[in-house]
Amino acid sequence: MTVYFVGAGPGAADLITLRGLGVLRRAPVCLYAGSLVPRELLAECPPGARLVDTAHLTLDEIVAELARAHADGLDVARLHSGDPSVFSAMAEQMRRLDRLGVPYEVVPGVPAFAAAAASLGRELTVPGVGQTVILTRTAARATPMPEGEDLATLSASRATMVLHLAVQRIDQVVAELLPAYGADCPVAVVARASRDDEVILRGTLSGIAAQVHEAGIKRTAVIVVGRVLAASEFPDSHLYGTGRDRTCAS
Repeated sequence: MTVYFVGAGPGAADLITLRGLGVLRRAPVCLYAGSLVPRELLAECPPGARLVDTAHLTLDEIVAELARAHADGLDVARLHSGDPSVFSAMAEQMRRLDRLGVPYEVVPGVPAFAAAAASLGRELTVPGVGQTVILTRTAARATPMPEGEDLATLSASRATMVLHLAVQRIDQVVAELLPAYGADCPVAVVARASRDDEVILRGTLSGIAAQVHEAGIKRTAVIVVGRVLAASEFPDSHLYGTGRDRTCAS
């Protein structure tokens, strides 16, 4: 049978896709991260479904559960928060499933950075201000960053940057970004984007760390850095322009 890697969305239960919800409603086995996936989604699983919280399982134990379901002829909904293409650890699960000959499919979901941008009411690609978005993280206790992907190097472009898994190191993040972006660069921190207990902090690089510490935010947050967050004077996009000299807002 098939393992479905399903993006559960950023937190709000109704932000899962229709396709993802369909998989969840018919899969007799569901593996999920209890600390990240909303409990309301588990209520969509079919009666009698086997529910496995992976929060305290090792990678090998997770893969063993997937292989067990496959051997029993059962489909699996493997729920990942956000979208599984970004910081989900899906790749190493797939590698092991390939070795075992277990088939899988990926069902995309709403990523955390998109939910954060929606909560901020901001487009991350503003004409004449910023047309590039960098999605990255910091090393800390996680897997080391590849050479050339440190914040000092990435910030040289001054592109809009979204940092995952980094809010607990906000002081170091600020120190590494300041030389390129400047102390007055707009910054936002969105914790638990789209959830009922969402927290939004807005400021600049010079003061955002103090706000994060005061709010006690230590996890489940994204940091957005860039001039697009405060842009108001910019040219209209050419996206819907109908003439050589005519543009209209998108």
